[in-house]
Amino acid sequence: MSRIETRFADLKQRGRKALIPFITAGDPAKDITVTLMHILVQSGADLLELGVPFSDPMADGPVIQHASERALVNGTSLKDVLAMVAEFRKKDNDTPVILMGYLNPIEALGYAEFADLASQAGVDGALTVDLPPEEGQELVAALQQQGLDTIYLLAPTSTAERIQRIADMASGFLYYVSLKGVTGAGNLDLSEVRQRLDSIRRHTGLPLGVGFGINSPEIAAEVSTFADAVVVGSAIVKRIAEYESSPDVIMKELQTFVGALRQAMDTAAVNDKQTCGGQG
Repeated sequence: MSRIETRFADLKQRGRKALIPFITAGDPAKDITVTLMHILVQSGADLLELGVPFSDPMADGPVIQHASERALVNGTSLKDVLAMVAEFRKKDNDTPVILMGYLNPIEALGYAEFADLASQAGVDGALTVDLPPEEGQELVAALQQQGLDTIYLLAPTSTAERIQRIADMASGFLYYVSLKGVTGAGNLDLSEVRQRLDSIRRHTGLPLGVGFGINSPEIAAEVSTFADAVVVGSAIVKRIAEYESSPDVIMKELQTFVGALRQAMDTAAVNDKQTCGGQG
């Protein structure tokens, strides 16, 4: 079993939902990323999503676009990101780390080389935003050869046929984009998201994560009642940007916010269990 599969199995056994925070590697500085990764775990993260900076992050809203810009100004490359994961692994060999980014840096390195280096560094999976499943066989094969999971996005507009195609290629978990548009945009219709997840579950037994638009403990808690994982990105990256010149403040802000997300999700799980028990 991969780290991702193991983590989700453990969480399911404990009646707990996964909290997956996102940060951009190299933002606000290269030398703070590993420290922030450890703080996220200490504050309640179950898996980590680490953004690989890219000059044209088309799926991301302004908050994460600016994070990529800051990281690129700092000279953060894909190999730097892999080095950060390797450094993180010196103290944490259990928390799954997923790289989220775009195809160009991976293509420049080469699929087999990327998969090999990622595996050596301790990466567990990759989510390549702009690689459709129809064109993903080569990268998926390279990742599978190294025992790495391929995470795919599903959209509100995904048809049943496309959901099945993606589910057949994906491993680890599936990431449902809860909004039409870019990261950090719009307001969630949670009843619609719940219905979509019910539909997706007819096509796969993989855990389902939900991201985009989750910006408060209250929303995270509600989403966690019907999703297997809650992904929070822009709300975290925004806090990093607000205090980019004060690393100590960033650390405290992330501890407070991620801790609140975790507590709200755990409380929702307890309440849901009591409600189900009462109905039994």
